[in-house]
Amino acid sequence: MQTLLRYYTFSLIFTAICMGLAVWYGWASTSSVVATLSILWIVIVLSILEVSLSFDNAVVNATVLREMDPVWQRRFLTWGILIAVFGMRIVFPIAIVAIAAGIGPVDAVTLSLNEPEEYERIVSGAHVGIAGFGGAFLAMVGLTFFFDSEKQIHWIGSVERAISRFSSVPAVELGLVLLIIYGVSTQLTPEDANTFLTAGILGLVTFIGVHALGAIIEQREARKKAAGEIVRSGLGGFLYLEVLDASFSFDGVIGAFALSNNMIIIALGLSVGAMFVRSMTIHLVQTGTLAQYRYLEHGAFWAIIVLGGIMLFSAKYHIPETITGLLGAVLIGLSLFWSIRHNKREGAEPTKLPNVAD
Repeated sequence: MQTLLRYYTFSLIFTAICMGLAVWYGWASTSSVVATLSILWIVIVLSILEVSLSFDNAVVNATVLREMDPVWQRRFLTWGILIAVFGMRIVFPIAIVAIAAGIGPVDAVTLSLNEPEEYERIVSGAHVGIAGFGGAFLAMVGLTFFFDSEKQIHWIGSVERAISRFSSVPAVELGLVLLIIYGVSTQLTPEDANTFLTAGILGLVTFIGVHALGAIIEQREARKKAAGEIVRSGLGGFLYLEVLDASFSFDGVIGAFALSNNMIIIALGLSVGAMFVRSMTIHLVQTGTLAQYRYLEHGAFWAIIVLGGIMLFSAKYHIPETITGLLGAVLIGLSLFWSIRHNKREGAEPTKLPNVAD
């Protein structure tokens, strides 16, 4: 218990602060005990929903973070959480409204507080573009993990080995995602199809651009440091993780409007989830969990592929966030079970990874 508290104490304190702010806001805005308790309950449900959708995010963050330079590890865990909490959970919805409605950020904030129904309508109306961008980026993240000719460990053996064999075909995963984007766009109205295609292509370009920047920085640092290559270190890795976290948060931000259209309530609930992603990431890296459970990464990346696919198809079909979270949890749970079973059969000892500096 003490070990767990070491990683989650700050998140628990942050959660208590957010719940306190929810009570204060509820009472200040309604002066009703019942309404205040209702607001608190919505914040709690949003927090649970965001945490349940965030475990695969934490696993993938840890996969990249464990190979980064310690300085940039600390920057991601400090600056990065500020971007995740204030950028994606607060600034992002406001920016959508400002751009979609052609108004300034101050007017967007005013709209969110005084006309929450209109604010919700504008944000929800941007879902097609968000689904295209986020779905394309996440699909590429998941597929790139499996389309790797050097990958030696396979969880779903027959499927993953078959995918690995096709990895020698240049940009095969890019072509696959493009086909899916085009296929979904044919089911949309002409206006939505144009938005979806544009957003999807921008998602692919962003993925390529971030990886290109990371490769350039890796080459530069490899020349400077004779003692081995640093993978996804420095600014490239930081940007990659920030875009990845943003893509993960899209569905949570949009799905939150199913429970409330109040920006303050949504921000409080989702921010708790963002903070727990940080704690889970540190926990996974410092305890060497990814090395101990060999298939855990596979489960997380399969969950990412599922999430990316759901986001893409959600441009046409409504898919409840509970299904997304459940599928991700099942895949990660199965990969964890298979990892434990493998360790028992092989008598495998966990391999500790270098700690992330607090």
